[in-house]
Amino acid sequence: MKVKICGVRTPAILDVAAEAGADYIGLIFFPKSPRHIEPEAARALVQRAEGKVKTVAVLVDPDDAAVDRVAKAVGPDFLQLHGGETPERAAAIKARSGLPIIKAISVEARSDAAKASAYRGIAELILFDAKADPAALLPGGNGVVFDWTALAGPSIERPFALSGGLTAANVGEAIAATHASVVDVSSGVERAPGDKDAGLVRDFISAAKSAEPDLKAKAS
Repeated sequence: MKVKICGVRTPAILDVAAEAGADYIGLIFFPKSPRHIEPEAARALVQRAEGKVKTVAVLVDPDDAAVDRVAKAVGPDFLQLHGGETPERAAAIKARSGLPIIKAISVEARSDAAKASAYRGIAELILFDAKADPAALLPGGNGVVFDWTALAGPSIERPFALSGGLTAANVGEAIAATHASVVDVSSGVERAPGDKDAGLVRDFISAAKSAEPDLKAKAS
């Protein structure tokens, strides 16, 4: 089981996540988000993370200038597209940046999850997240859980990542229900929006990693 701590903004939380066994950290480039980080600060975190944990730059419907700025000035390991990017746009961003792509798919019903098939072969990984309320300012990180049964059945290809309202208290249940290969958390390890809590980060990673044996038992 792999874990991504998203919305990391400080060296201290990066170090906590890496030491606790996180596989990825997410750096959010979306000014409306309380987790937004500027490229210069993000670059410092990418350099600090090298050899410890993979870095993921999260973008929302970026134009070419934004893609270039993040890919070149920040230098992450992955780009995560968390907006309404079409398969064609995702492929163009992948080619332009030279980086592997994670594509977020907003899910409310099984028909939403089925849209992921259009990105296979383009995205390195699909991330299923809860569909945001139309009035929400953010496309993700809203602490909302969706109906995990939307990911059941052979039409949902694996591996995939899961996000949306995950916490240390429910991540084991989420893994058992979905057989996700990666779990992604942001608001579930925060004291307040954008303010990560070291203890909650450690608890989440421990809970996710310890859920792996149950997942294997259910899959066998």
